[in-house]
Amino acid sequence: MIEPFDMSGITRGADEIKRYDDRPASLIEMLRATVDRNPANEAIVEIGGPRINYSALWDRASRIAGGLRADGIERGDRVAIRLANGLDWCLAFWGSLMSGAIVVPVNTRFSEPEIDYVITDSGSRFVFQPGAALPDGGPYVVEGLTQPDVAAIFYTSGTTGFPKGAMTTHEGFLSNTETCRRVGLLKYDGSVRSLVSVPLFHVTGCNSQLLPCCEGGSTTVIMPKFDVQDFLKAITAERITSLTSVPAVYWYAINQPNFKNVDTSRIERVSYGGAPTPPDLVARIIECFPNARVGNGFGLTETSSVATFLPHEYSKLRPETVGFAAPVCDLKLHESDPDGVGELLVRGPNIVKGYWAKPEATALTFVNGWLHTGDLARIDSEGFVQIVDRKKDMVNRGGENVYCVEVENALAAHPAIFETAVMGVPDTMMGEKVGAIIVLKPNTPGDPREIRDFLRDRLADFKIPQYMVFREEPLPRNPGGKILKGRLRKEAVWGQQIK
Repeated sequence: MIEPFDMSGITRGADEIKRYDDRPASLIEMLRATVDRNPANEAIVEIGGPRINYSALWDRASRIAGGLRADGIERGDRVAIRLANGLDWCLAFWGSLMSGAIVVPVNTRFSEPEIDYVITDSGSRFVFQPGAALPDGGPYVVEGLTQPDVAAIFYTSGTTGFPKGAMTTHEGFLSNTETCRRVGLLKYDGSVRSLVSVPLFHVTGCNSQLLPCCEGGSTTVIMPKFDVQDFLKAITAERITSLTSVPAVYWYAINQPNFKNVDTSRIERVSYGGAPTPPDLVARIIECFPNARVGNGFGLTETSSVATFLPHEYSKLRPETVGFAAPVCDLKLHESDPDGVGELLVRGPNIVKGYWAKPEATALTFVNGWLHTGDLARIDSEGFVQIVDRKKDMVNRGGENVYCVEVENALAAHPAIFETAVMGVPDTMMGEKVGAIIVLKPNTPGDPREIRDFLRDRLADFKIPQYMVFREEPLPRNPGGKILKGRLRKEAVWGQQIK
C-alpha cells in the first residue's frame, strides 16, 4: 500500500475512527487564533467589490451575531443564507456561527419551491436575503462550542426528489481543513491566495477553500458569479497561487484564445474534482500550469468535502483514479462483485452526523459508523480508488448532482408525456449533461423547447434536460417493472443539444 500523505499526529479512538490530534474545539476558536496571529492579513476579497482583513472580519461578524441575538436567535437555531458568492456570504456564515446558530447554506440555483422546502424543512428562524441589510448589533461571540456540535446543514438532493440536510459538525469542518492542508500541501503561512470560482453553498467552495484559508491566515478571492474572462483576469490581477474548481472551468479557461497571455507562474497548486475528468484534460492542466502541483479530490457533502485525493506525483500515472484515502479516512467496499467492484464506504471524523429530521434516511446511509456513498468503486492493492459507476440514479453535471427521479417526476407532470427516462449524456466540458428519453401520449406532439420552458418553474436550471430523444415504443423494463437504463444508454442517439 502506498502512503502518500503525512500521517503524523493521528490517533485512532475507541470508536475505531482516526482523528487529527490537537484540533481546535470549534470553527470560532480556529478563526480567533488566526485573528490573533494575522490580524492585518487580507482575509476576503470580492472581485469588483470590498476587501477585508482578519481583524475587520471578526469585528463585523461579531456585530452580525449581536444583531441575530437581538432578533431572538438562540444557540442551536437554524439560520439560512440565500446570498450570492461574496463578502456578505462569508460575514453571514461567520456571524451565524458566532451567534451560536446552525448555518443553512441555500443553493441559489434552486427554484423557489426548492428553496422554500429547504427553509421550511430546516426550521430556519432567520434568512439572509439578497438585497437586505445584514443584522447589526453589539458584538457577541458564543462560548462553549465543541467539536461534536452541529455547525451547518448542507442540503443535498435525494433520489426521492426531496433534498436532505447533511448535519456537518465542527469536527467535520476542522478535519477537512487539516486534510486539505496535508493532501494539497497547502501552506498555512498566510501566503496563499485562493480563487473561489464555485459556489460557497457547496462544500468545495466553503469547506475546502474558504475555511482552510481562514485557518491559514490566507486570502480567499471570491468571484460573485463565474465569467471565464473574469477568472483569467483575476489570476494575474489578484496574484492567485491556488485554484480549486470543477473540470469544466479548467476546460473552458484553457480553451480561451487569450489564455496564452495569462501569467500562471505564481500558481502553486491546482486541484479539480466534483465531476468525471478525462485523462487528456488532466494532461492539459499540467501543461498549462507548469509551476503547480496538480491533484484530484473526491468527496461528497456527507464527507464534509474531501474523502480521497490523487496527489501530483500520480496525476499523470493514474488519472483515471481519485487517488488515495484522506489521512483520517478508512475505506472499504460493500458487496463486491467478482470484478472487485462494490459500493464505496467511508469512515472518519469528517462524516456528517446524519440527515436533519430524517431518521430513516440516516439509518440507511450511515451504518455502524460507515457512510454508504452510493458510488461503485474499485480499490487496488496499492490503495488507488477508481469510481466506476453510481449506485444512485444520478447525473453529475459539472459538479452539480442531478437526481434522475426528480427530473422524471417533473417531466411526468407535462400533459403530453406518457413516460420518460433521464440519464447522463457524456460531455467533454461538463463531464455529463442531462438527457431525457421521452415517450409521448398517443397523437400528442412534443416540442423540446416547450418542454424545457414547462420545466423552468419546477426545476433549477442545471437540472433541465439539454438533450431529448422521442421514441414511439414503450420504455424497456425488467420483469419487476424497472426501466432498463443500461439498455437505453447503449441505444440512445442524442443528436444536437437543445438551444
